[in-house]
Amino acid sequence: MTSERSIFVTGAEGFIGSHLVEALVESGSKVKALCQYNSFGSSGWLSHLSTDISSRIEIVFGDIRDIEQMRQYVQGCEIIVNLAALIAIPYSYIAPRSYVEVNTLGTINLLEAARLYKAKLIHISTSEVYGTPLVTPITEGHAINPQSPYAASKSAADHFVMSYYDSYSMNSLIVRPFNTYGPRQSPRAVIPTILSQIIFGAEKLKVGSTSPLRDFTFVTDTTRAIVEAVHSNISGEVIHLGTGKAISVGELIETCQDICGTSIEIEEEQSRVRPINSEVQILLSDPKKAKELLGWEAKVDLRSGLEQTKKWIEANPESFQGLQKYRL
Repeated sequence: MTSERSIFVTGAEGFIGSHLVEALVESGSKVKALCQYNSFGSSGWLSHLSTDISSRIEIVFGDIRDIEQMRQYVQGCEIIVNLAALIAIPYSYIAPRSYVEVNTLGTINLLEAARLYKAKLIHISTSEVYGTPLVTPITEGHAINPQSPYAASKSAADHFVMSYYDSYSMNSLIVRPFNTYGPRQSPRAVIPTILSQIIFGAEKLKVGSTSPLRDFTFVTDTTRAIVEAVHSNISGEVIHLGTGKAISVGELIETCQDICGTSIEIEEEQSRVRPINSEVQILLSDPKKAKELLGWEAKVDLRSGLEQTKKWIEANPESFQGLQKYRL
């Protein structure tokens, strides 16, 4: 599928954002990539893309909390993909207001800009909005029950997106990934945390709770679905991206150790454990709607995805320096 459409991607310098920018350029889209302004002029993972890809990207710097700037950047774009967010759950317990300002108010700014210029908004949500579900697998109609400040800020953003669809006939769509992983992911995420400690010879594997179950989707699968959403005419929907399979953190550790050919003693570290009422015990998607509406289903199995992630971590040790001190 190729179509030259003008796409504004926020959070473009990050893990999923950088992979999405690559995929959009390869699909024939014209991409304006927003990186959060910083004094170093860093474009994050976008600086690691091939020259062929990077030469076809317009990189801009800014902050989605600035509504005037967002209006300026959105002008002339047909579609906005909103990936800009504060995502670290532990830090949301410490600085909840920051999460509201970025995740919720920032989304409202993009909605207003989209409404002004009649652009479509594809908002990237999170499965964390459900909290521990009442039933599994989780369908898009399941009740929202955020159990952390991060989840609450993303839930509020989702509700604003849907309210703009209802109130202003906004051309909008919510895509809700379940636990995306793969190359370029932050060291604080569970899979890079486990693999990097094993790879770099930790004496003990320090993790949080090992009982929660998660539905892990490889990053190329997630971005492929978002590209399909970009090129679709779907609006007013919530769509899950997941494999429909869940694995406990404990089982995940066993698989990572098997892939690395080693076994390390596991130590539960309290600084990595969520407050008891904030822990989400299981996230398991029902991906049927994605297949029906986007023709999408996950292709990369967990073991293959973990092996690819392992190779990337081994090739990029500088990204994991000081990991033992990383808590947020």
